[in-house]
Amino acid sequence: MQEPTVMVMTALADAPRHGYAIAQEVKSMTGGRVALRTGALYGALDRLLADGMIEIDREEIVDGRARRIFTLSPAGRERLAAEAERLAETAREASRRLSAARPSPSAT
Repeated sequence: MQEPTVMVMTALADAPRHGYAIAQEVKSMTGGRVALRTGALYGALDRLLADGMIEIDREEIVDGRARRIFTLSPAGRERLAAEAERLAETAREASRRLSAARPSPSAT
């Protein structure tokens, strides 16, 4: 799963959000490292909807414009949990290998 997709799903893990709020949450979660462009965000949301990973929680009218509020579907929660475990396993293995590696001799 690509990082932006994981970030979008993670932003929806604790509460339903609309598109702009998702983008802001992703930016906050990553300390500004990931800033989703509008096209990328809505492309990811469309794909996640089509794949059944997210659902439309509700629609609201704000300033005369429709706003869709998204939430993770049960299948999306399962998929995100599996991805989180996969990433954690990778991080554990990287840490194990780094701690087991001998430092290379430094040039003096």
